[in-house]
Formats: sequence, structure tokens, C-alpha cells
Amino acid sequence: MKQVKQGKISYLQPSWGESSAVRAGFTTRNGGVSRPPYNSLNLGFNTDDARYNVDGNRSTLTRAFDLQPHHLLTVKQVHGTDVLVLDQPNPDLSHFLSVECDAVITDQPGIMVGVLVADCYPVLLYSPDKKAAGVVHVGWRGAAAGILNKAVQAMQASFGCDPNNLLAAVGPGIGAHKYEVDRQVREAFRQGSGHWEAIAEEVALGKWHLDLKKSCLLQLEDAGLPAAGLSVAEECTCCHRESLFSYRRDGGKTGRQLGFVILG
Repeated sequence: MKQVKQGKISYLQPSWGESSAVRAGFTTRNGGVSRPPYNSLNLGFNTDDARYNVDGNRSTLTRAFDLQPHHLLTVKQVHGTDVLVLDQPNPDLSHFLSVECDAVITDQPGIMVGVLVADCYPVLLYSPDKKAAGVVHVGWRGAAAGILNKAVQAMQASFGCDPNNLLAAVGPGIGAHKYEVDRQVREAFRQGSGHWEAIAEEVALGKWHLDLKKSCLLQLEDAGLPAAGLSVAEECTCCHRESLFSYRRDGGKTGRQLGFVILG
């Protein structure tokens, strides 16, 4: 995954994310107007950053791709597994800000759909043959509940996508070495999507390091996506202060970066 400069912003681009048919990537924290501790390209309204700063940052982002701010669709992420299906043209996407879900799938061209993160994993899905795409917010709750499989199933049901033909990108998130969890998380995975033994390492009594990235990859494999179509960011949000926001590192006082897809 390479870093690309686009206008004032920079983003990490998956191997399949730059063509006339699709543009996709994961923004960094640089290129915006927000002041510390939200400096500088904070795209999340769910922070204590000034609203006009976030509006300005979103405008900078969309202009970099020759879009208008109202062409950006983000939702109210709640660590659930609901999937928003956007299959009709919509003149103003701002009202989706209040829709509670953690994945968006669409076949509509000319809009930017995205999920906001600051340690959770942003995952992008793209079907070249059906010209459909999806964005998924994966924290431990969503991972344990199998949100990636549900998003793939929704793309099958809504747009006829074959998992064997889907491309995917897993963006930057918190690395296992920085992500300690407790028994509540272990039980959620054991009762849900599984793979606990493969994604967790016990570091103390009742404490584990959780590899959310590996969980994402295993769930994409379970959903039928071929490994050859995967693009994976190596960066840990917690370790890259200069380029990425991290909720845990910064004690909750931080901004949000965006995983996004734009269909041509």
C-alpha cells in the first residue's frame, strides 16, 4: 500500500484503488486545519473539535477528488453490524450522519462513502464486475459479531457480487502489541465469529493482546474472498503519531481518519 498526495491531503492507496472505475484509500491526519490535539485533518464530528474545522477538513478532502462536501457519506457508527444499502441517487448525503450503522455498501457513482476510525480498522470492499463497493468499520465488537461477513453477504444480496471476485483493503488500525483486552472481549469472540486462539495472545491473567487485523483477514477469508485480492496496510495507528490518529495513545482526545471508496 503506497502513500499518495492528492491536493492538500495524503492517503494510503490499496493496490486496486486508483483507476477510472474506482478510487479508494485511507486518509492520514495531515493536510487539514484542526488544532491540537485534533491536528490536522480531523474528519470526525464525534469529537470535541470545532464543527467549522471538521467541515473545512471534509471540504478539503472532497475537493481533492473533485467532489463537493455533500458528496461525502458517513454515518453514526455504533459498533454494531447493521449495513446501510445505498442503491439510488441521493442529492444530499448529509442526513445519513444520523443513521446508526457500521457499514455502507453502494453501486452509486460519483460519491465518497467512508468510515471514520482512530484505532478500529477500516475495511474497503470492491466488486469490479458489478461496479459496487463497501466500507466497513471494524472494532472488537463488530469483529466478534462478524460484521465483515454480513457486509459481504449484503453485497451479494443487493448487487449480486460474487465473493470470489471481490477485492478488499484493510487500512491502518491498532496493532496487537498495543491492544490489550479482557475476558469480556474473549467471550464475545468465542460466542461470535471465533478464531480467538489465532488472534489473541495472553499477556497476564485475564489479559490478552488482540490482533484485530488478523481477525479481519480471517473473516474475509471465511467470507470467500481470495487472498490475491487483498491489500493490507502495515501501519499501526498507535505507533505512527505523526501520520495517524489513535484513540488509545491519546487518551480519547484525538481526531478521526477516513477509509473511503469512490466509484467512477
